[in-house]
Amino acid sequence: MAALVGILGALVICVILWDAFETIVLPRRVTRRVRLTRFVVAYAWAVWSALVRRIPARRPRETYLSFFGPLVVLVLLMVWAAGLIVGFGMLQWRLGSRVRDPGRLAGMGTDLYFSGTTFFTLGLGDVAPNSPAARGLVVAESGLGFGFLAMVISYLPVLYQAFSRREVRISMLDAWAGSPPAAGELVRRLGADACALLGPFLQEWERWSAELLESHISYPVLAYFRSQHDNQSWLAALTAVLDVCALAIACVEGAPVRLAELTFAMARHAVVDLCQVLSAPPRALGTDRLSRDALAGLEELLRAAGVPLRADAAALGRLAELRAMYEPYVNALSQRLLVDLPPWTAAAGARDNWQRTAWR
Repeated sequence: MAALVGILGALVICVILWDAFETIVLPRRVTRRVRLTRFVVAYAWAVWSALVRRIPARRPRETYLSFFGPLVVLVLLMVWAAGLIVGFGMLQWRLGSRVRDPGRLAGMGTDLYFSGTTFFTLGLGDVAPNSPAARGLVVAESGLGFGFLAMVISYLPVLYQAFSRREVRISMLDAWAGSPPAAGELVRRLGADACALLGPFLQEWERWSAELLESHISYPVLAYFRSQHDNQSWLAALTAVLDVCALAIACVEGAPVRLAELTFAMARHAVVDLCQVLSAPPRALGTDRLSRDALAGLEELLRAAGVPLRADAAALGRLAELRAMYEPYVNALSQRLLVDLPPWTAAAGARDNWQRTAWR
């Protein structure tokens, strides 16, 4: 029995250390499906999202959804710490509870308490090891606890810096494409200058898509961090960029097609890989985001703004082909994260976030 407990304790320590290494240190996607982090995040999200779905009003629902990302990070850190404490406590018990406790008999409870004080480097002195093996284990756990705390301290700033870089570009999209961002609205605002202005826009968003892919693969929990405003999200921004690229490639006369193709490739790469990371297989949309009537309205809107368009059968077929390459993936992410996909055109009379205040 004691040997089995010792083996189990060592296994718990190894699993947690490897999981923390993959989550915090390893800068690449982990393809293995059986992971402690994945289990904790997926189970917590299933419970949290099921509760939040019962809230009918959009604003409080979004508020509670915004709590999940930061909270699950704290929960994950607590799970790692608790697991390491329990694992080392089991190893101490395997050694025969060879700790010196003047006040009571040593046992599993004492070993767990001793492991906790050692892990957090408290050094209270009321319990002390009483054999060379126990002393060696204490030294190993105290060093590991110190390293774990240092790793946590370095992990959180990196996580929030990546979140901040993501959100800066999303906030800038507000004046370009409205709130929520809409591809048709962005091209309409560019008007007759669309062909000249789309080039710099696409270059910037190609880089943003690449940074999004890198940061969210390294730290998948970032996908659950919500944007500052309820009508903005990284998924809506990425979808709007894909819509703009598809529109520029297929329908806008004189558009920088090569730049649009490069940005489209990078953005689609991001959504496909993030579907794999978040275990969200592609799903067909229940309703067409760009129906025949909506497409006719979009064409009329852009022509009125002076945007040169191609609307023949070949152009529309190409647009449909490009949309089919990414819409099942963004729809899967939308359902997985409870995030609304953006429209192709802005609602009549809709105002941007920068045009609104809390007083008007």
